[in-house]
Amino acid sequence: MNENDTKRLSRLTAILTQLQTRRLLTATGLADKFKVSIRTIYRDIRALEQAGVPIVTEEGKGYTLMEGYKIPPIMFSESQANALILAEQLVLKNKDISFIKDYSEAIDKIKAVLKPSDKDKANLLGERTRFEQNINRERNSNNISRLQYALTNFYLVKIDYTNEKNVVSSRTIEPFALISTTDNWLMIAWCRLRMGFRYFRLDRITGMMILTEKFEPHKLTLQEYFDKFY
Repeated sequence: MNENDTKRLSRLTAILTQLQTRRLLTATGLADKFKVSIRTIYRDIRALEQAGVPIVTEEGKGYTLMEGYKIPPIMFSESQANALILAEQLVLKNKDISFIKDYSEAIDKIKAVLKPSDKDKANLLGERTRFEQNINRERNSNNISRLQYALTNFYLVKIDYTNEKNVVSSRTIEPFALISTTDNWLMIAWCRLRMGFRYFRLDRITGMMILTEKFEPHKLTLQEYFDKFY
């Protein structure tokens, strides 16, 4: 096997992993990721189809795998998958490029064995989490896992919150994103009491209940939120 064949085999394997990780991929996106032409991606997709991989082409959108194609050998619970996504944010702050690359590839393989619905939630959580190294070890939270669950499943959350003036209030919130600053973990959420987005420090949440009622997902990304409000 020559070098070109080796590279192509590696790329085909990586494309299959990407197809198992994401619900929908475009030829342009794959070409950019692997630094090849779109024509090469078309040939790769045909090669995978000829090998028996059931790739579905959604006209004008991209490629996806036929539902139920892969039965995962292992299963992660939703909270375990969420913990891995949070760990990914920690790793991305590491300065060792090779370590980041290896971990990112490992996360892709882990996502590949998730059920499609859990995969969507993991990708949403990855997009709605920002992390900075927390140097203040005394400020922490026991609510991150439960808030991740509420965020990805769009459940309303009722909290008892103590503000900086030590005033306690009861709020019903729509979780939107989790942010770690150098000092604190913060939740960005739509507050139904104030009728607007607010930051809530997790260490100031003294009581919390995930409600059975769901809210309508907010139609903006975390970056769009920052661009709009800051």
